[in-house]
Amino acid sequence: MRFRAKIVDLACLNHFSRIINTIAKLAKTCILRLTVCKLYFILSDKVANGGASMWCELSQGNFFDEFQMEGVAAEHNEIYLEFVPENLWRAFKTAQSAKAVKIKLTNKHCPCLRVAVELPSLSSSSRIVTHDIPVGVIPRRMWNDFREPSVPDFDVSIYLPVLKTMKSVVERMKNLSNFIVIEANLSGEMNLKIETDLVSVTTHFKDLGNPPWASEDGYQSSAQGRDVESMAEACIDIKKLQQLLAGQQVNPTKALCSKFNSSACELQLVGSFAILSFSRISVFIFVCLKVNIFTAPEDFQYLYF
Repeated sequence: MRFRAKIVDLACLNHFSRIINTIAKLAKTCILRLTVCKLYFILSDKVANGGASMWCELSQGNFFDEFQMEGVAAEHNEIYLEFVPENLWRAFKTAQSAKAVKIKLTNKHCPCLRVAVELPSLSSSSRIVTHDIPVGVIPRRMWNDFREPSVPDFDVSIYLPVLKTMKSVVERMKNLSNFIVIEANLSGEMNLKIETDLVSVTTHFKDLGNPPWASEDGYQSSAQGRDVESMAEACIDIKKLQQLLAGQQVNPTKALCSKFNSSACELQLVGSFAILSFSRISVFIFVCLKVNIFTAPEDFQYLYF
């Protein structure tokens, strides 16, 4: 079981660091799944006990100049590691102006991810800062516990307003209630509202637009044939929504919201490199973070949730 990788390009390094920072703000511990072509950051708590679920998928070719791994066996060529994302973020925080960053799985005293940061130097000798991040190796019998969470078909999908504006509204509303209702229809209208015994507050957004989803991909949504003026709504934990809006670091060019029914909604942040999506079922605390990497804007027509 071996793994080593290297990042040289500064833009890729900074973008990877921002993704790690976003994950660190959403999860205290998570699973790193390594395959030949991709790496995944996964959080799979017991949602019935108030846990959270997160899924982050990255194509290694979009970040790493070198990437080598050998799994636990030839027929199971994967590695599952448990670690604290905050520790990985602290290591990459020292690499903002690095010449290169090397990551290697080691096992001297205990399993560790070794992050070696090569920093610029005025002399001929290089400066290397090394971080050893403890990890736990997940046995193969437990791999099925960390599969991608399924997301139900949606009722309405809509572009979100400017995230800074939405974040400001949510921050003010969270002082009045623990839950927020998100309403939207197929006419580009969305409402954020809270209702308590003492107060009812609603913020209206119009002309946001609804994203087209290609039906030839086989992903049919229940939005087809729906009354365009009919509102779909979901009641979610306002602190979880505020946590995502405050924690995202990928500077998305577009943001979308899809509602499945009164118990779930998903937010998806779309940028030129990555997509982050956040979902919560109101009965439980359920966070679904999904990241896919695309090389061209044309690929966005294949996105679904």
